[in-house]
Amino acid sequence: MKMKMFLGGVIALLGFASCGNSNQVNQKMEVAEYPVMTMARQEANMQTVYPATIKGQEDIEVKPRVDGYIEAIFVDEGSAVKAGQALFKINSPSSEQSLTSAQAAVNSEKARVNTAQVDVARYRPLAEKGIVSEVQLLTYENAYETALASLQQAEATLKNAKATMSWTTVTSPVDGVVGSIPYRTGSLVNSANTLTTIANTGNVYAYFSLNERKLMDFMDGVEGSSQSEKIKNMPPVTLILADGSQYEETGRIETITGTVDITTGTANFRAEFSNKSGKLRSGTSGKIIIPKVLDDVFVIPQKATFAQQDKVLVFKLEGDTVKQQIISVQTMPNGQDYAVTGGLSDRDKIVTDGVATLRNGMKISIKSDLDLTASN
Repeated sequence: MKMKMFLGGVIALLGFASCGNSNQVNQKMEVAEYPVMTMARQEANMQTVYPATIKGQEDIEVKPRVDGYIEAIFVDEGSAVKAGQALFKINSPSSEQSLTSAQAAVNSEKARVNTAQVDVARYRPLAEKGIVSEVQLLTYENAYETALASLQQAEATLKNAKATMSWTTVTSPVDGVVGSIPYRTGSLVNSANTLTTIANTGNVYAYFSLNERKLMDFMDGVEGSSQSEKIKNMPPVTLILADGSQYEETGRIETITGTVDITTGTANFRAEFSNKSGKLRSGTSGKIIIPKVLDDVFVIPQKATFAQQDKVLVFKLEGDTVKQQIISVQTMPNGQDYAVTGGLSDRDKIVTDGVATLRNGMKISIKSDLDLTASN
């Protein structure tokens, strides 16, 4: 009986030990493997993108300087024109009447001058002989001077009338491309109406804006002690067109407004692009890309991070245990990586994949280690 009890106890102990070993094996099997990355500082080529409006170097509204009816249109929308080229012909009866009246006034004043001149020529010899008084001669001489002054005034009026009449032919003020033409032959127009717009697009301007915080960050990252020096040291910018294609010419930032708009809280920038091919049109939209180089940062894949509220975190490996770590990041141009500007140090190791299955304080084993320091 005692022997049976002894054997039973031994069996029970063996079973317990067996269960303990099994639990230890299972615990070891629960330690999962994850890929990690060892941090090493490097240079990151960043870029910021801003929506932009494209305008011609000169966008000039063409308005008639006289009232009247459009008699002829010499160009079509989209035509390339030269400075001084005729665009429209205005039929202006009032201008024609003013010219006719001015010409008649000049003719009348010329007749008065001739009459006064004859009187002076006739009475001067008589005054010299004492037949008429000097006062009478002086009266005729004054009449002659008055007639000359009136003639000059009439000629000035005629000159103005001729200039006004010349305005009935509306010409292009600059070289450029004709915009839309809202009025057609027979339309009654005046100086308040815009007949068309001439866009000089040999060079074009791209206008974009930065808010106050981004403006300060941007300006702090450019060399120079004054705004003009900083503008000279700004890198070339790239233009992305509305169809997503990149414009072949790079541009340069030329001006920054000296004040921040109170309503929008932004400062306006103007970048100039060459447009020899005529591909860029005034009034279109695009995006400006400004390059920026970050020194001494860590570049990590976005899949190595996760978000909590407005924070970006990674799992940093400490021994064989992962700990949550808040980091500061900027998105890389490829949209798949982050440039880490704070929160990590050289030789830190982070988990690069499978972070959704991790929890703070969890033990892991290293599946593979992408050691960036080995290449530096």
